[in-house]
Amino acid sequence: MSTQQAKKARSFGSAGVKTAAAMVLLGVFTAAAGQARADTVKLKFADWLPLSHYTLTEGVKPWMEATTKASNGSIQFEYYPAQQIGKAKDMATLAQSGVADIVHLSPAYISEKFPLSGVAELPDLFDNTCAGNKALMTLLRPGGFLADREYKPLGLRVLWAMTYAPYAIVTTNKKVTTLNDLHGLKMRTAGGAMDITASQVGSVPIKMTGPDVLPSLQRGTLDGMFVTLLSLYPFDWQTALKYMTTNVSTASFISVFAITDRGWKKLSPEQQATLTKTSEEAVRNICNWVDKTNKDIVERLKKDGMQEVLMSDAEKAKLGEKLAETRKRWASSLDQLGKPGTETLKRYQDAL
Repeated sequence: MSTQQAKKARSFGSAGVKTAAAMVLLGVFTAAAGQARADTVKLKFADWLPLSHYTLTEGVKPWMEATTKASNGSIQFEYYPAQQIGKAKDMATLAQSGVADIVHLSPAYISEKFPLSGVAELPDLFDNTCAGNKALMTLLRPGGFLADREYKPLGLRVLWAMTYAPYAIVTTNKKVTTLNDLHGLKMRTAGGAMDITASQVGSVPIKMTGPDVLPSLQRGTLDGMFVTLLSLYPFDWQTALKYMTTNVSTASFISVFAITDRGWKKLSPEQQATLTKTSEEAVRNICNWVDKTNKDIVERLKKDGMQEVLMSDAEKAKLGEKLAETRKRWASSLDQLGKPGTETLKRYQDAL
């Protein structure tokens, strides 16, 4: 073999080795891509709110879309809203039984399982949603005071949560401009701390979930309720109400979106980081939307026939005393059951 032929042979051999190596690498990348596709996770998500509710349109839906996009499609949701696979009171059970990976928990409806989480539902604690949200998430994030005491023992990890705008007083036939006006009224409550508030101001608390309220207002089974005004339209409650006392803060309500340990472990570390990031963004987005929109809701309700009434400063002071007693009673009742009610209230107030 000539020298030139030998050089060509060596050059061809080297190129062959490079080609073979490239093919091996291509095979590795192809396998990795196939593995990534195989690792796409679909999370079954149970919710009880109707599709028209702003928590879904402004919070849940954008969060799911942002998560799927940020994960390059590797995190997907199988979403069941409007009580399709369970009512509000069933959500913890759906999670624990393995029916759902993610659930929308409303502690007021399941106060026997989440009594301490009701701290954010207490009256007269915050004036805007973002303040309430920020303080609540301080206690609910993994490692937080409430996370360790109420969610971790049930195999749940809080992804994000929201407080609702401070609650007004709405009624069917009686204006509420004084504390005495509340005496004897049959007021719908969500349970938990709101039951104490209703009895503290002399009303009759009647516990029921949102979807059951409208027929009760129409039949006269209820005289009114403590509620965030933004929640009237999604349930069509405004059609059965006449009056709203707007310059008070009688309660709040919280929505907690939690994933089961089983669902969390389905995710890779990268997917977990993505879901954590989009969940934090969801908290900020929904509270900003609520605070902005809540400023305009009174005028819209007035155009639709509801009458705004206001309490005087003197009457608000009287109401404030009763609401302060509500907070003390709530904390004391839990202390007596061996649960840290007073400590939880202090931690939440400190976070605020």
